[in-house]
Amino acid sequence: MSDDVCRDFDFVFGDWLVRHRRLTVRLAGSDVWDEFDGTSSTRPVLGGNGNLEDNFIEFPGGAYRAVALRSYDKATGLWAIWWLDQRNPHHLDVPVVGRFENGVGTFLADDCFEGRPIKVRFTWISLDKDTCLWEQAFSADGGSTWETNWTMQFSRAGEFS
Repeated sequence: MSDDVCRDFDFVFGDWLVRHRRLTVRLAGSDVWDEFDGTSSTRPVLGGNGNLEDNFIEFPGGAYRAVALRSYDKATGLWAIWWLDQRNPHHLDVPVVGRFENGVGTFLADDCFEGRPIKVRFTWISLDKDTCLWEQAFSADGGSTWETNWTMQFSRAGEFS
C-alpha cells in the first residue's frame, strides 16, 4: 500500500471472534437484549482505500452471513459503509458516511425504520491491537437523542496475513 492510502480501518484487518448484543425491540424503550456470537474477517480492497468485512452471525432466529463494504474518498476525507446480508440478498442498506476523529469513527445516514424516518449512527472504536467495538444507534427525533440498539465486541482470532 502506498502513502496515499487512508489507514483509518487498518485496525480491523484480520480475523475476529465477535460477541453481539442487540435490543430485541428497537425505538420502543426496551432494555431487553439478545446476546449471541459470530465471526468476522476483514481484508483491504481498492488498493487499500477500502475494505470488505465478511461476517457470520449466529442470530437467535437463525444464523446468516453478511458483508460490510467500506470505501474512502480522498477528495472529501469521508468513508462510506454499505451493509448487505443474505436475508435480503438484493438490497444494499443506505450507506452511513463519516470519518475518524481522535480515534473514534462516526458514520451517519438518513434511513427508515418500520416506515418512519430515522437517523442511523455507526461508531467504530479501536480499543487496542486485539479488541475493537462497533455500535449502531437510531434516532427518531432528528439526532437529538440516540438509542444504541446493536453492539459488536471484536476479539482478535488470528493474525492478518
